[in-house]
Amino acid sequence: MNKNTIILDASDIHRKLTRITHEILEVHKGTENLTLIGIQTRGVYLAERIKSRINDIEGIEIPCGKMDITLYRDDWTRIGPNPVVKTTNISFSVDERQIVLVDDVLFTGRTIRAAMDAVIDFGRPDRIELAVLVDRGHRELPIQANYVGEFVETKRSETVNVMLKEHDGEDKVVIE
Repeated sequence: MNKNTIILDASDIHRKLTRITHEILEVHKGTENLTLIGIQTRGVYLAERIKSRINDIEGIEIPCGKMDITLYRDDWTRIGPNPVVKTTNISFSVDERQIVLVDDVLFTGRTIRAAMDAVIDFGRPDRIELAVLVDRGHRELPIQANYVGEFVETKRSETVNVMLKEHDGEDKVVIE
């Protein structure tokens, strides 16, 4: 791919999140015990968008939390001497819940492993699933997403940047 190739624009992202929302509702046969947890930073915004779509479709507001996994990472000491830890807000019990973790990009699987460890520190959910906007492959751990917006073949040296209007002022996904 060329340098800075846009692979998803705002309308693509909207369509993919709508499809993911419908897939989640279909698999779960509704919203009973369904809970979303967005992984900081952009996973939080994606989770909020999915939550809003579920509300539009089902007329029900499901619990939605946000989680920072920085200190759960196996490489957090390599990030720098003072890693920035963002907010975790899970104001509901995760016990016996159907948790859908939401993140922007699935790459090595290390972020998701850390997120699962963090969720389990909050309690014992019935199930943990994963929804991602982009799956770019190159796993280091045996983790796969249940719901994927776009599968993209990348080189390990490339970077997939998800930009969302809530954080970056516009919606698009770029490979650099």
